[in-house]
Amino acid sequence: MRRFRVSFAALAALASVATPAAAATIAATTSVNVVKPVQLMKLQDMDFGTLTFSGFSGTRAITINQAGTFACAANIVCSGAPKPARFNVQGFNKMTAGITVTSGTLSNGIDSIPFAPDAPTSVYLPNSGAPGVDFNIGGTLTVSSTLVGGTYTGTINVTADYQ
Repeated sequence: MRRFRVSFAALAALASVATPAAAATIAATTSVNVVKPVQLMKLQDMDFGTLTFSGFSGTRAITINQAGTFACAANIVCSGAPKPARFNVQGFNKMTAGITVTSGTLSNGIDSIPFAPDAPTSVYLPNSGAPGVDFNIGGTLTVSSTLVGGTYTGTINVTADYQ
């Protein structure tokens, strides 16, 4: 019986000192890219100037493009100093900021004029932070011959976010 116990004890001792299978180890590089949030500032409001109607019916389009070129429609006298809206976007070097602009209306409390924006869809940021990149937003007003006189105002919402 003693012999059996010794054999059993020997087996237990062998099992406890058995060498495990070789483990594999490899290192992986870990990184993260942290970017500053996009900053958007308004530099200038948009102004379509003064429109004087001169005997037309239906609708006409009045346009300021992104470059600031103003187009007045037939039978409308345009005066004043029309200008596009101007913005500055800042963010992280070599990133692209997507630009979205809402369409909308200008109103005088009685009538309204539809507005369709003319804006870049994106702006490339060649540097981090200041000075950023300036860009313009123009648009088209569709004026009706039946509009009542007055000052029409509205708001456009501009959003910049990384693409």
